[in-house]
Amino acid sequence: MNWLTNFVLPKIRAVVAKKEVPDNLWHKCPGCGQMLFHRELEANLHVCAACGHHLRLAPDRRLAMLFDDSKYTLIELPKTLADPLKFRDRKRYAERLKEAQGTKGATRDAALVAHGTVGGAPTVICAFDFGFMGGSMGIAVGEALLAAARLAVLQEAALIVIPSSGGARMQEGILSLMQMPRTTLAVEMVKESGRPYVVLLADPTTGGVSASFAMLGDVTLAEPGAVIGFAGARVIEETIREKLPDGFQRSEYLLEHGMVDIVVHRRDLKATLDRILGLLFRKGPPAIAAPAAGRGWDRA
Repeated sequence: MNWLTNFVLPKIRAVVAKKEVPDNLWHKCPGCGQMLFHRELEANLHVCAACGHHLRLAPDRRLAMLFDDSKYTLIELPKTLADPLKFRDRKRYAERLKEAQGTKGATRDAALVAHGTVGGAPTVICAFDFGFMGGSMGIAVGEALLAAARLAVLQEAALIVIPSSGGARMQEGILSLMQMPRTTLAVEMVKESGRPYVVLLADPTTGGVSASFAMLGDVTLAEPGAVIGFAGARVIEETIREKLPDGFQRSEYLLEHGMVDIVVHRRDLKATLDRILGLLFRKGPPAIAAPAAGRGWDRA
């Protein structure tokens, strides 16, 4: 009996028991509804193989994709007040922050800043995390942009910003709106130093983010199908009482109307940025001084 209980029954239970399947093995494409296996999705840079829809990408994955040999160094961002207005709606803002941070760390917010090289050129990248409270811009994100700009100037590096945000963070009220002029001044700091400022618009880029640093790039790239605008399409339709054109506020629409320089598939982003920074950092041939008046060629 002991032999049956201790050996046979566990074997039978192991065979007939339901095996737990992880929840994240399959992802549904928001574009076409196709079920995508997680390994294939990862290998395809989170782009749907069926319809080409670009799914949102975590910031650390973006950094590894864009930096040379996936090597980069994250910088420690300045500490900020977690809940300056003691805001509360259905839940305290401090609690929402803790939930969003989860296992990411107590100082983590909606933006990461790292430095390394892109195409051999020294580069600082600030990448947004839409999974962190919709990538909303508060004091911490403003400080992240400012830190990235200062580092780019210090290292004589290019600054690449990859916004993916719903706009200003309402839980920080006027303090979040103040980040719009702060980030604009940070961009001007980089431009005045003669360093390239490149923006890659990811889905979505809206609200106060699109109304500030996101539209100030020396070169502006966008991913296919990204939603880019200030107010939502539904709000605009209700305001003007007109039907908006197809594809309104999509990256391709903005390209046609001169708001974006190029729409780039995610698989080509690395090569495109390498080429852009290579051209911007290339030193041209020395200028040849023209002969002084009255000497040389003008006597002929």
